[in-house]
Amino acid sequence: MTSRVIPAIVFCMALRLTAAPPDALDRQRLVAHLEMTESWLADEVAHLSPAQLQFRPSPGAWNVLDCVEHLTLAEPEYWATFQKTMAAPATKKDSPSEDIDRIWYGIDRTERAKTIPAETPKSRFKEIGPALAEFRAQRARILNEARTGQGDWRHHLVAGWDRDAYQWLLMISAHSQRHILQIREIKHSPGFPPN
Repeated sequence: MTSRVIPAIVFCMALRLTAAPPDALDRQRLVAHLEMTESWLADEVAHLSPAQLQFRPSPGAWNVLDCVEHLTLAEPEYWATFQKTMAAPATKKDSPSEDIDRIWYGIDRTERAKTIPAETPKSRFKEIGPALAEFRAQRARILNEARTGQGDWRHHLVAGWDRDAYQWLLMISAHSQRHILQIREIKHSPGFPPN
């Protein structure tokens, strides 16, 4: 080995030894939020009839099934971004945003954007059961990371975004919260079927 390789190996090993596992309070808050949004979604769609699931408040607007399908498309994409982020080298830089910004994203639906084609619902589901099962399977992977992951979430910044890996996981849950609120809006729309 050259004289440069050995110090580089030692430096990399030192980084691994000093990488901080997730803070216990961060972990607790993240798990609670992920569990809350999973449960809340199931509660919002439980006992809806086919007519209610497929009701569109206006032509071209999403129905309840579209909202859940969107989550089944988006969360795997977000999970892949998280994994890619954690595979990259850690940084000493702090996230330029605050955790509350991610939480607020799930609450404030005043700013809306059109989703990307890969995450646009295509009416794949005709019943809520399979859609919810697919959502829950992906959410189980994310929850497992939230409960047991030992990566240094705070020192991995998501490329192209103003957040760290912890905030990215929090954003995944907040994103589902946005669409749960959208489902509530659909259910309170004029003309929503009574059953």
